[in-house]
Amino acid sequence: MSSPTGGLRRRIAILLRRPDVTTDALQILKTVVAATLAWWLAVEILESQMPFLAPWVALLTVYPTVYQSLRRGAQTTVASWAGVGVSFVIGHFLGVGLWTFALAIVVGMAASRIPWIRDEGVAIATTAVFVLGDGFTEQQPMLLDRIIEVAVGAAVGLLVNLLLIPPLRDRQASRYVDHINLRMGRILVDMADELRDSWDTDDAESWATEIQSMTDDLSTAWESVRSAHESRRANPRLQVLRSRPAQTSSGRADYGEILGRVDEGVSHLRHLVRTLRHAAHSEGAWDTRFREAWADIVRDAGHAIADPDSEVEPIDDRLVELSTELSRDRSLPQRTWPLYGSLITSMRHIARIVDDVASAREARESGPTGT
Repeated sequence: MSSPTGGLRRRIAILLRRPDVTTDALQILKTVVAATLAWWLAVEILESQMPFLAPWVALLTVYPTVYQSLRRGAQTTVASWAGVGVSFVIGHFLGVGLWTFALAIVVGMAASRIPWIRDEGVAIATTAVFVLGDGFTEQQPMLLDRIIEVAVGAAVGLLVNLLLIPPLRDRQASRYVDHINLRMGRILVDMADELRDSWDTDDAESWATEIQSMTDDLSTAWESVRSAHESRRANPRLQVLRSRPAQTSSGRADYGEILGRVDEGVSHLRHLVRTLRHAAHSEGAWDTRFREAWADIVRDAGHAIADPDSEVEPIDDRLVELSTELSRDRSLPQRTWPLYGSLITSMRHIARIVDDVASAREARESGPTGT
């Protein structure tokens, strides 16, 4: 029997292996390193009278991806320089008082609306507040010194993000894609189990609710995919991974395309459930042969989506065979064909996505990955 301490250690180990936790921990570490190093440089090397400027700008420059650090860091630097300039002009010519303090904030907030620095434009006002509020009249800070301190902070933040395990968000994107695939597969398996015997509108409503929840999760998944794409831009770590013998494969997963196919699969699944919900109110029983054969195909499709490594017979071929067999049966009521045809068509679309999911899994496993 395992000890409570051993169980706790295992849970902690599982938690630390999660890509999002690892990435967040590295982000915190890089921020601490960048701000601390910038503060040390400001105090020991620059002998700054305002050593908070450099670490503050360094902290603002360490973003989740290298590309964001480059783009947003440049905006922060320019905005901070502008804030230093505003505080210097107002403090030198007008002095520091209640109304000049308010004036600096007004100017800073108005300038923050400039389009090309809008994301970090508020740094104009906050920098002016810091400089004016730190005893401007007594220290009379030199404009050039403050500009250098801001530049040092931005450079330190950028270098730390470049050199200290720059993030690749592929594993996070892959985890979200696999999670949605698993949920879609489980719905199909549950649907097949219910349809194999009998079902009612309550089943269809619960499936519709689950699909709506999956749709909401897709928004988070798209954010992760966009972050994974952005994390590969201007990232030196990607070149290192590609240069390793185990990562020589030129192909890599296109998570935007993969998630697009998953999104399409959820749409077809939603249409399938809507068809079943409407069918629950129609008169007449289903043909037993069709229901059993179709339910078996749905179950196998669910297993194939949830676990692409599972071995099932080709879904699309079985749907074609089922359609051909039923078309030869003249005893089926004609009013059932629109329903059966819609169900078969929806599953054919989903079946093609099953193949794409399996191919995408192979591409993800063969390409470079990272946190």
